[in-house]
Amino acid sequence: MKILSKALYMFSLLALSACSDDFFDVNSSVTSPTSASLAPQFRIQGAIENTFAATMYRGSREVLGVMQYGSQNVANYYSEVWSNEFTTGRYFLWQNAYVYSLPNSADLIALGKAHNSPNFVAVGKILRAYNFGCTTDQYGDIVFDETYDGESTMNITPKFVTQKTAYTNILKMLDEAIVQINEPSEIELNTANGDVFYQGDKSQWMKLAYALKARYLNHLSKKTSGDMAYNADAIIEACSKALTSNADNAMRTYGGGLTENDNQPYSSNGYGSSRVDYWSEFFVETLKNSLNLTNPVEDPRLKTIVPATATGEYIGVKTGAGPVNGRDQYSAGNGGAYTSATSPTYLMTFSEVKFIEAEARFRKGDNAGAFEALKAGVIADMEKANVAAADAAPYIAKLDEMGSASLTLSQIMTQKYISMVFDPETWVDMRRMDYSSEIYKGLTRPTNVNLFIFPNENDWIQAMVYEYNEEDRNYENMPSNVPEVRLTTPLWWNVAE
Repeated sequence: MKILSKALYMFSLLALSACSDDFFDVNSSVTSPTSASLAPQFRIQGAIENTFAATMYRGSREVLGVMQYGSQNVANYYSEVWSNEFTTGRYFLWQNAYVYSLPNSADLIALGKAHNSPNFVAVGKILRAYNFGCTTDQYGDIVFDETYDGESTMNITPKFVTQKTAYTNILKMLDEAIVQINEPSEIELNTANGDVFYQGDKSQWMKLAYALKARYLNHLSKKTSGDMAYNADAIIEACSKALTSNADNAMRTYGGGLTENDNQPYSSNGYGSSRVDYWSEFFVETLKNSLNLTNPVEDPRLKTIVPATATGEYIGVKTGAGPVNGRDQYSAGNGGAYTSATSPTYLMTFSEVKFIEAEARFRKGDNAGAFEALKAGVIADMEKANVAAADAAPYIAKLDEMGSASLTLSQIMTQKYISMVFDPETWVDMRRMDYSSEIYKGLTRPTNVNLFIFPNENDWIQAMVYEYNEEDRNYENMPSNVPEVRLTTPLWWNVAE
């Protein structure tokens, strides 16, 4: 059955070391896949940390420009203009997920079974669902059943499954985890202090499973028929059982120490600091009028997230253009609420759950319920972004003044965009919303966009090219990897049916 043996994983690591400047910075040997003779309490930390360091970081690193959060200090940077490495299959998520994150979660599941501890099996499935979800949301069809599972023999030419099949299996995995998390177990989750998310609190893991379930069900907003049709009630129900406050946020914290790994990745000392030289013009301008009013009201999160320039202004760099008026004229990317050395990295937040609920209720026609969910999400995000209550109050009052009668999908998605800084989930939302400038006010394509593949103004990037080493090894099983096809073809969940 399965994709790569441990030996082949290590071979892949050696190959990758030649093509990634920070690959080994995010994956220490301490948390790499190890012998299955270990007990699960010694594998859970590696499974959690590699989900962040490999899947989430690499999943966000290449699409920061696509999501128009951060901007580079040079023009025509490949990931901002959708060219060069974007068309050659290098430096992407694929190998990080299949070399690090998925093997660690597979080991956790196998070890949980071996030690009669289904609570570890459940955590492994929750992490595995996230890792598969992030991967399929960037590529579409993925390797699923025939990837490494900690038990079966090697298969270096695994078959791919459709994204619909992947989603079916992801949701099934989360449902199984919700049941298994509370089953009697011989070893408790935090026996060796490895549960760096929730310190062994099973109720919080269950909430995370429901939150992820709500997220993936919400991706189906263009599906109107069949067994995977969009179901607002199912999403709202999942949200009701998910995270209930910021205390439930699934996040990784950092000490801000001397090593890169002890700093938030996009902070000045982090291993991804160069990816956020500046904040983008679109993000900064969105914060200057996040309520989209004729008379702009500045979002109080602007000053906590975006550092001011030397003259006290907040100015972003146009995506793809690079700084054109001198580099000190723009707001630096490092140093705010999300880019300081000790800033957390979030995998799932209470505010996201409320914005998912708001969208589902809005689509159902429940504007009053949608507005209440939206408001709760904004309040929670203000707290998450270190906005003082006194600074948040006038903004919330203005939101109340607008009320539910004038609620739009644009308001919901704008607030979610602000809340989800750096999260690759934003790219899912932008594609679901067809990159609409009616939804994301002021959104335009990058300067210097790759016109060879995206010649028309309405052409936007839709997916990633599979990595070159997968194509070399397994080309007979993978879908078409021609850049003109891969980058422009919408994923399954983004096709109306």
